[in-house]
Amino acid sequence: MILNIPTLLTLFRLLIIPIIIAVFFADLAHDNLILFGLFLLAASSDWLDGYLARNLNQVTRFGSFLDPVADKILVSISLILLLSEDPNKIFTFAVIIIVAREIIISGLREWMSKVGESDKVNITFLGKLKTALQMFGISFMFYRLPLFGVDVYHIGMILIILATMLTIWSMINYFIGSWSALKKQ
Repeated sequence: MILNIPTLLTLFRLLIIPIIIAVFFADLAHDNLILFGLFLLAASSDWLDGYLARNLNQVTRFGSFLDPVADKILVSISLILLLSEDPNKIFTFAVIIIVAREIIISGLREWMSKVGESDKVNITFLGKLKTALQMFGISFMFYRLPLFGVDVYHIGMILIILATMLTIWSMINYFIGSWSALKKQ
């Protein structure tokens, strides 16, 4: 396995996760700013590693596997951390849907790969939009405090709810796209 720049960025994203967890539970001054910055850095590395992999022709099988895994772990752990502070019913329901969808689609992708139909579950614009909404929503929720009188926490919550709707929509689209292959099996 050759570690290229995009793969190193993905590994960097995985290494940030324990730091986010530690900062979340530490009683630090300005922990909201630290969490916001760490999460934004991790989210930016997601965009950057994909951009570099495509433009430097450094797409690898390992990187293609690891990148979505890192994203799912980052988003799932961050949502669970936020849920531990704000376990309201709507947010709880959104987190359950997002995490369950990630597990279901990962399983579907694995299955489709085994039956030689992985092209039926390629990442779509809808999936990328969902991820962007999640990344911004989580960033705002980590920030927590009003910014220039704007309640960024609740804007983040709204973005997570919108991402949840796209999560359901994209999952349905993945199943529709793979239905004919699933029926054969």
